[in-house]
Amino acid sequence: MTEVSKSIGFLLSKAYQRACALYKEKFDHYNLTPQQFGLLRFLWEEDGITQVDLSTRSQIDRTTIGGLIDRLEQSKLLVRLPHPGDRRAYRISLTESGKGLEKELTPLAEELHKAILAPLSPEEVVFLTTILQKLR
Repeated sequence: MTEVSKSIGFLLSKAYQRACALYKEKFDHYNLTPQQFGLLRFLWEEDGITQVDLSTRSQIDRTTIGGLIDRLEQSKLLVRLPHPGDRRAYRISLTESGKGLEKELTPLAEELHKAILAPLSPEEVVFLTTILQKLR
């Protein structure tokens, strides 16, 4: 049996915890959690998608994503708008403040990305990405 500290589950969780801690440290000043920042990134890619689409793309369950959207809405970074084709659905749209954060936060995220991956060679980064996509 594999030693706990060398097991895949332990190592993945510790890598995730380290990355989240670094993101949290950088984004605390903006009152954003790593998960909220992730949702903003999806909306910067495509603004105005439905909450269900955002849940699917981010792979965050509907209950959890509702709370994340609530907090981002309270921070005035996004709004829920009625969907023109479905009375039960909402489109999630960035406010001007939410859109404005992209230019400021994207370089910070890129710095963090580089810092997290610094111990790896470019080939290892490609390999890690491939492996994580398979595990996802």
